[in-house]
Amino acid sequence: MAKEPVPGRVKTRLTPPFSPAQAAAVATAAIADTLAAVRELGCLPGFGRLRPSLVLDGTVGPWLHVPEGPETPEAPGGPAAFEVVPQVSGPFDARLAAAFDGSDGPTLLIGMDTPQVTPALLADACLALDSADAVFGPAADGGWWALGLRRPDGELLRGVPTSRPDTGARQRVRLSEAGLRVATLPVLRDVATAADAAAVARIAPGGRFAATLRSFRTGHTSPVAIP
Repeated sequence: MAKEPVPGRVKTRLTPPFSPAQAAAVATAAIADTLAAVRELGCLPGFGRLRPSLVLDGTVGPWLHVPEGPETPEAPGGPAAFEVVPQVSGPFDARLAAAFDGSDGPTLLIGMDTPQVTPALLADACLALDSADAVFGPAADGGWWALGLRRPDGELLRGVPTSRPDTGARQRVRLSEAGLRVATLPVLRDVATAADAAAVARIAPGGRFAATLRSFRTGHTSPVAIP
């Protein structure tokens, strides 16, 4: 799930200290790093049949067209290209639910707010669905950064309040009340504030996200290009 990184529409809690253009650059880098992790996942042994989808609010930009991963026996020609699916209209819980309703097999949903995510962590989440009915990745702010369902069902998300300190707890209760066996993933920190951004950049210093923040410190005042 992602939102087109348009200045003034994304990462508004970063402003200030960042300008709207800088906040959009941070969002662009976060999306690019997240997509790269998913692409690398498709190159790992056993994940060649991965079907990556970008459920997008807005229009695709150059950030989608980062270099593809290498060809492997599991993914001849490289990992599969992203299918871009428009988000439905309505509140966020309805958009999340629709993303699951549009899937016909085991599905892991992640957002663009955790650019520190790694292919190995995503692989662990997917593999957990072999034995669990659901996987749940709690976020440090009380929400969640990942949700996987072996049998996708949007009704498991509809009506769960979002963007609240108890969103994650409420979603976890909804899964448990449905009788699902839930595997828990590590807690990750969402990027919402400048302090979050700095902390995540320290965790993943080699990514586009961290490079974008460093560019601000070295005097760039406009969005940096994402290679």
